[in-house]
Amino acid sequence: MPVIEYKTRGTCSRAINVDVQDGIVKSVQFVGGCAGNTAGISKLVEGMPVDEVIKRLSGIRCGFKSTSCPDQLAKALSGLEAEE
Repeated sequence: MPVIEYKTRGTCSRAINVDVQDGIVKSVQFVGGCAGNTAGISKLVEGMPVDEVIKRLSGIRCGFKSTSCPDQLAKALSGLEAEE
């Protein structure tokens, strides 16, 4: 599966580029957002199964927002699962 670009909604980041191969997250790159936090999230999820990332990150909120960069990553990965 090629790297996909997911346009985020409701966060400081503008997009997330995700590479998933055989159900495993190979790489994640956030476009915009808090550089240290998004780099940390990316490194933590690399090598994890997609379903585990979704389970751990879904529903995380950022302050008073209804979503967050981690939650948006979970949404991006959920969209990938729906395509398969």
